[in-house]
Amino acid sequence: MNALVDVSFFPRAAKPITSYKPFWAKRFGPAPFLPMSREEMAQLGWDSCDVILVTGDAYVDHPSFGMAVIGRTLEAQGFRVGIIAQPDWQSAEPFKVLGKPNLFWGVTAGNMDSMINRYTADRKIRSDDAYTPGAEGNHRPDRAAIVYSQRCREAYKDVPIVLGGMEGSLRRIAHYDYWSDKVRRSIVVDSKCDLLLYGNAERALVDIAHRLARREPIAHITDLRGTSFIRRPGDETSQGWMEIDSTEVDQPGPVEAHTNPYQTTSEQAAAQGASCAKEDAPDLIAGSACSTGASGQNASEKPLQFMPNPALVSKKALQREKTVIRLPSYEQVKSDPVLYAHASRVFHLETNPGNARALVQAHGEGATARDVWQNPPPIPLTTAEMDHIFDLPYARSPHPRYADEQGRHDGATKIPAWEVIRFSINIMRGCFGGCTFCSITEHEGRIIQSRSEDSILREIEDVRDKVQGFTGTISDLGGPTANMYRLGCRTPEIEAACRKPSCVYPGICQNLTTNHDPLISIYKKGRAIKGIKKILIGSGLRYDLAIQSPEYVKELVQHHVGGYLKIAPEHTEAGPLTKMMKPGIGNYDKFKVLFEKYTEEAGKKQFLIPYFIAAHPGTSDEDMMNLAIWLKKNGFRADQVQTFYPSTMATATAMYHTGINTLKGVHRDERGEKVDVVRGEKRRRLHKAFLRYHDPANWPLLRDALKAMGRADLIGNGKHHLIPTWQPLPGQCSKADKGKYHVIPTMALDSARQSAAQGKAQAQGQAKVQGAPGKKPQPGQLLTQHTGLPPRAGTRAPSAPRRPAAKR
Repeated sequence: MNALVDVSFFPRAAKPITSYKPFWAKRFGPAPFLPMSREEMAQLGWDSCDVILVTGDAYVDHPSFGMAVIGRTLEAQGFRVGIIAQPDWQSAEPFKVLGKPNLFWGVTAGNMDSMINRYTADRKIRSDDAYTPGAEGNHRPDRAAIVYSQRCREAYKDVPIVLGGMEGSLRRIAHYDYWSDKVRRSIVVDSKCDLLLYGNAERALVDIAHRLARREPIAHITDLRGTSFIRRPGDETSQGWMEIDSTEVDQPGPVEAHTNPYQTTSEQAAAQGASCAKEDAPDLIAGSACSTGASGQNASEKPLQFMPNPALVSKKALQREKTVIRLPSYEQVKSDPVLYAHASRVFHLETNPGNARALVQAHGEGATARDVWQNPPPIPLTTAEMDHIFDLPYARSPHPRYADEQGRHDGATKIPAWEVIRFSINIMRGCFGGCTFCSITEHEGRIIQSRSEDSILREIEDVRDKVQGFTGTISDLGGPTANMYRLGCRTPEIEAACRKPSCVYPGICQNLTTNHDPLISIYKKGRAIKGIKKILIGSGLRYDLAIQSPEYVKELVQHHVGGYLKIAPEHTEAGPLTKMMKPGIGNYDKFKVLFEKYTEEAGKKQFLIPYFIAAHPGTSDEDMMNLAIWLKKNGFRADQVQTFYPSTMATATAMYHTGINTLKGVHRDERGEKVDVVRGEKRRRLHKAFLRYHDPANWPLLRDALKAMGRADLIGNGKHHLIPTWQPLPGQCSKADKGKYHVIPTMALDSARQSAAQGKAQAQGQAKVQGAPGKKPQPGQLLTQHTGLPPRAGTRAPSAPRRPAAKR
């Protein structure tokens, strides 16, 4: 076994998920696939299911699909688990196909929020669904978790409903809903579920299943971390809790002062007369965020060390365990943006399992009054538990019912989301980046949970031996990020006490380990396995961490890049970057230098593909203009761009809704910082147009905007201008630029929905442009250049189209 047993020293003990006595049905053994019909149940010898999982995704038995992970985890505990995938929600009958579950329903909208799955950032309905065979759309309803829960209750009224998944996890309290442009109630209220599980819920789900199997009423299960539920006034289970009233801005009661994310850990320590330098004080006072030595002392002097009284510490910890913070009610946050911002700030502060307290939020008044109660986050899984989850007997394939006439899954019935992760390996969970536009931290937490090296290498061999169509290339070794494997706090005390929203903003915390050696070891051993030709890295790279380990960058660039490497600076300007909690563009420049150095040493031609966000809160029109100038100066032409999408519960979404910077103190007076919010279709379209400054369709809009901004000097026909002064007629662009651009196939983005129907259309269009392989482009063809790629030898770099000679 690998000597590195645990990635995290997280101090809080939790019952191992492998320590439960198996349920009696374990005698049936694992199923080839979890059954989706009565016939499959009969083949397994089952007369009923103990748990039935309802999901908005097609059933793919792969550890990247949440329902497969939950199903296999419960199966390993001895429970009989059936799956109802993408049921017709028009009636309750499709929900009765497997009969009545003995213990509970497990409901999820799928791997994605159903509204994000069904609608674009411009609130236009999508025609495709990456989690459906053939990428067909309209196979799930809006707000699927609510609809499925209602149908489950209608099918079998007395069966408990346990709600989970991304949609439930990120809607667990009152939240701003971008699609209806209003604040909605907690999904616990709207779905009428008995329990909601948030985050990666294996630990809580296993405990719930065994307790229900022992006939414990689900109404009594109120003590599990990572759960949310309804409590009525006077509920006896709420006795013994100390409540902190935080329903008013600037009057939060004894809640600790919020950590300023714009300060480094050293700056925070200096403000308290302490230091975070490792050499100053190796000892740590419990509860502090860093070491407390007095810098500048003589080596012969020994500073006084004040040690906490263990009895008092344990008593304080016990009090915190029974403390609940009352947030402003649903009715308050619905009508008052300032209170919404305050509630969001408190919510994001209570996310560390080591020190988070329970939260409660009132919904309704009078006879309808009830509290939505949220217990603290779940204790992270250990490395051994992560190995157990990922070593379960997944078929690593879609269910046979989705196969085509040839019994395959890569034809007309291909599920694009499965195709993307078909040959990939998930090595970790969690993210401590804290990017405000992303909801990963709110769902999975910021403490990294890593698998062992042995478990990862075993899965690589399983992919090689078992997955149909494998040609020797592993498409990804990663997770929420590519390079946070085994990274975390250097001591358990710091990890349990820290309340900062990010470990890498505004700079990398001195208490964060940045050693990439374990990841380098996996890369080397993985590509040395017989039958493995190449291992690519497809997950997003955190380049500010990567530059801390040049050895890692060298290994990555020289062996694990397939020509292109995508990274996400997101912007170049300080205004939006501070609202995103992203590093400055200087870190990108440092990484680019290393990338090009090691690429040249390897004798390869490889290219960085940077991604940017338009219309993020805090972004001015001038910020987007400066980004466009930077793009042109550096030779980047974005084929596809991303507009800010206000996903539920993200910090940036709170900024979008309230116009308040919730990263800083929330106040009703001038002390509160206002945020420039990009609203309205016209302004969002303008910001997107700046990212595609090279598209002639955007030039009229950009000309008007630049003139209004007093930057008409950027309009002209020189190389230093952003856009030309004239507008080509339809068809002129391709004729005028004949031979100036070369054809390069558009690289597939990480979005799975582009690999099915859109992929076919792209391939057809590409064939028309390129002509026969190996031939030069024909005169008159519309030629394009992919983002950031240099021209081929002997051709000129792309420039703004010139006017036809007849019009000069």
